[in-house]
Amino acid sequence: MKTNKIIILLIAFVTSISFTSCVEDGDFTVPQSLGLEENKSLTNILEAIDAKTVELKTIKQVKDLFVANTVTEIIGDFVVKGYVTSSDHTGNFYKEFFIQDNAENPTTAIKVVLELTNSNNKFNFGREVYINLKGLFIGETRSGDGVIAIGGAANADDEVENLSLSQIEKNILRSATTATIVPLPVKLSQINNGHVGLFVQVNDAHFPTNLAGKPFVDPNDQFDTQRTLEACEGFGFATFILETSSFASFKSSGIPSGGGTIAAVVSKTFNGSDLVLALNDVNDVNMEGARCTPLDIKDFTVVLNEDFNSGTDNSDLNFPNWTNFAETGGELWTEQVFSGNGYAEFSGFRTNDAVNVGWLVSPGIDMSANSQVFINFQLAQHHLESDENTLEVFVSTNFDGTNVTAATWEKVDASIPTQSDSWYAFKDAGLIDVSSYSGTLYVAFKYVGSGTDTALDGAYMVDDFKVLAK
Repeated sequence: MKTNKIIILLIAFVTSISFTSCVEDGDFTVPQSLGLEENKSLTNILEAIDAKTVELKTIKQVKDLFVANTVTEIIGDFVVKGYVTSSDHTGNFYKEFFIQDNAENPTTAIKVVLELTNSNNKFNFGREVYINLKGLFIGETRSGDGVIAIGGAANADDEVENLSLSQIEKNILRSATTATIVPLPVKLSQINNGHVGLFVQVNDAHFPTNLAGKPFVDPNDQFDTQRTLEACEGFGFATFILETSSFASFKSSGIPSGGGTIAAVVSKTFNGSDLVLALNDVNDVNMEGARCTPLDIKDFTVVLNEDFNSGTDNSDLNFPNWTNFAETGGELWTEQVFSGNGYAEFSGFRTNDAVNVGWLVSPGIDMSANSQVFINFQLAQHHLESDENTLEVFVSTNFDGTNVTAATWEKVDASIPTQSDSWYAFKDAGLIDVSSYSGTLYVAFKYVGSGTDTALDGAYMVDDFKVLAK
């Protein structure tokens, strides 16, 4: 979240003047239709896309244009479309907004920085926008903060500067559509850099009891206040930071004592050191219900436990009832042992295969005898360099124990290591509830990488696989 940290001593003066110069038509209501000139510009862009004289890029493709620690001018005839997820109508965002790629089930988002206050009057929450990227710049507003942004210029510090009013008028075009943004359900423990800019919702959330009744912003804080947010996850609590600007209109609102949901935009602190949640509106905090209680591990029995400690170092994995399958390429999952600790690993390094797709499938889990079943495991990575070098976790109830590709696999959410995680450092993937499945359930780890592309030859590690049942 970007907060004005310069005009604190002039705020009384600033708020007394008109912002008419920042809104072209001086109309502070959210428009229901577009003016003729803007409508014509949008029509021209859409016709150019259809005629393929300009290329409609996805947000991911635009972000891929970013070169670390460098601002890049976009010289191609590119346009990107997105839906606005952040709003400055309460003052919690300043001269910026995020757009995500879909109104529902989004996968990525990007920041737009602009020399415009009260931008929500034009680029309101959910508004579909098209950005003509030619002549604009992509980079970070704070070098190294990890938040990719579209801006109007580059400064001497290799950071993007805000789009000017003339660039806004020329390059950012609204459609008449204001979509309903469906918040993406996430667990606090699973929020990562890939969620920055997305509008998300956390369930089973609450604030620590000692914060009940306190304002969202501490009156002694000059710019922002960070409040701890908690959510029940499995047998304990996950925590995260909610950051609120001292300029937010709801800064004095009392923090609720109950539990429920919170919907907010994933952002970062001013220097990019931490991920945070930022509210568009205090009404997106719905915590009037009872506070959640974590599960009690004493109520559960471990029905399957594999720590891989009996493995043979650097050999193809061969554990009873586990399936090790190479879908593409010749590489298999391997048994690895380091300092007495065994684990399973898939690495694309030096496989000499252009593409490696490797599956590791667990023994079958009998779901009929238990009302609640959870799976849990530890994951780690090393030498990851690209988002296309992936690990995914799937479950199936029709796997025959042999033919992996013939089975129907459903992806489940797990906290997968990213490039920002320390190499070889195992972290908990979270408690994954599979209670809704019946019959015999199998869990699969699917690796995708390459042995010939050095950007895709990283490794993933799996350890301490458990199935807990009640």
